[in-house]
Amino acid sequence: MDNEALRALLGGLPLPVMLIGADERIVQANAAATALFGPAILDRHHALSFRQPEFLQAISQALLRGQSGRVRLTLAGAAQDTVYEVTVSPVPQGVLCAFEDRSAWEQMDQMRRDFVANVSHELRTPLTALLGFIETLRGPARNDAPARERFLAIMASEAERMNRLVRDLLHLSRVESEERVVPSDELDIAGLLQASVASLRPVAEAARVKIVIEGADQPLMIRADHDQMTQVLTNLVENAVKYGSRADSQVLVALNMEKGPRGQQLRISVSDQGEGIDPLHIPRLTERFYRVDGHRSREKGGTGLGLAIVKHIVNRHRGRLIIESAKGKGSRFSVLLPYEPR
Repeated sequence: MDNEALRALLGGLPLPVMLIGADERIVQANAAATALFGPAILDRHHALSFRQPEFLQAISQALLRGQSGRVRLTLAGAAQDTVYEVTVSPVPQGVLCAFEDRSAWEQMDQMRRDFVANVSHELRTPLTALLGFIETLRGPARNDAPARERFLAIMASEAERMNRLVRDLLHLSRVESEERVVPSDELDIAGLLQASVASLRPVAEAARVKIVIEGADQPLMIRADHDQMTQVLTNLVENAVKYGSRADSQVLVALNMEKGPRGQQLRISVSDQGEGIDPLHIPRLTERFYRVDGHRSREKGGTGLGLAIVKHIVNRHRGRLIIESAKGKGSRFSVLLPYEPR
């Protein structure tokens, strides 16, 4: 096969591919490979462009012994490293190297490991507490009635904490499985907002926080999932009351219509008058198990999954979640949903 035919063949491949000749120089590279490594790799010795020992050894084995191989190649990037799985194959013209980007798979695998580790950590603490109290009740506190009542109350609290975690994990799993399916039901978002706030009045009264609703005095029909939107509204308002508000302060829940990049959109905003959130935390607030104040969140019954669930529900409704906050000035959580007039 002549050079033109070989160049045309490599050019038709979607993966970055390069050919290393018998003289150990890179003699051909398709457009994807030159875009990745730069045009200067052509006619250079491969060892000048790649320094990873495993990759160089695989090329050497293919040239000298005709052995195929697959190696992992990591390329440093400005934002993050990129991981490639390189297939090294001996061919009559030399060695053919094909680069498959595995960064997304590696990231997913890391997320899975982190998720399992976080769930294990969240369950270990209440389980350890339960086992310790059970052992005490079976032994030293067997006949101590006051201690027994105190321990049983703590055990009930820890069991409820595990129950909340399992419930939120199930919610998250269900939301993720439905994320590609756009809701088709119609509901009155104004009425749903009023009902959600009414259910949280006792929580607000206990925290001495006043909830004010604006823009929900008239029915407003949108396409949405009733249960999931209830979860979004309840989560955002409850967070504002529990974590974002001082005693004798106010939480403002507002519905507004505004013009968006693709037409009209509905903004559901929940604003508090609390301490605010450091801007460093805002990009990570929707990560699973991420907490600004882990101890305080656990004390108030938080699982660290609420905003992750909200984000996935909003994505399913083809909307956006916007978080605005500044230290000492409170926070505003806004859900922007596309609106089609009925």
